[in-house]
Amino acid sequence: MDRLIYTAMTGASHVLQQQATVAQGLSNIGTPGYRAAVHTFRAVPLVGAGLPTRAFVVDSTAGADFTPGVMQPTGRGLDVAVQGQGWIAVQLEDGGEAYTRNGSMQISSNGILQTRSGLAVAGDGGQIAIPPDTEITIAGDGTISTVPSGPKPSQVVVVGRIKLVNPPQEQMVRGADGLFRTRDGNPAEADAGVKVVSGSLESSNVNAVEAMVNMISLARQFDMQMKMLQSADNNAKQASSILNIS
Repeated sequence: MDRLIYTAMTGASHVLQQQATVAQGLSNIGTPGYRAAVHTFRAVPLVGAGLPTRAFVVDSTAGADFTPGVMQPTGRGLDVAVQGQGWIAVQLEDGGEAYTRNGSMQISSNGILQTRSGLAVAGDGGQIAIPPDTEITIAGDGTISTVPSGPKPSQVVVVGRIKLVNPPQEQMVRGADGLFRTRDGNPAEADAGVKVVSGSLESSNVNAVEAMVNMISLARQFDMQMKMLQSADNNAKQASSILNIS
């Protein structure tokens, strides 16, 4: 009886957590470069004095789905999409480094190339400063060139290169802010093999139809766990009734 109650109770709790994760994925369908989370269930026996019959169900986040999204042309010069595997490095406020596939960038009031969330895009030598009144071109290797705007453009000037990395997928961990980091916390090395496409963005890899079907499946699983608890309660009442008769 203990095993049934504890398994159903923890199973229902973690099904609700999975529903929250699926709902988060659905809410980020329009977020460029978003990576869907992957979850699995596993049973964990509860070890201790007087607890040999009890087991918990644990929702284990196996990681993220790294399947590339679809390239969507935007025609905007500050939009880039990573081709195949790879990441765009950004600098965190605490001085650390994180990685994203969202290549929608902007220029701050101080002329620093940033993400839409306000984080500085990492370059080979630190932050990338964009001179004012210039037109920007981003090459396939992440090199940023500028030309003074006006009727008589002068010489092309290379102002920096976006740091592109490609660490092993099993070493990438999603943070609470949605950005990815290396498992050991150390900055990844720049990879010259990573290429980007200017004027495009990568769509989220969340499949809306699959996510909705998953939500329905999780709702049915929750109902099943509730019925198991009701069955355990009925069995306990019937057993008590039999003992009272005896």
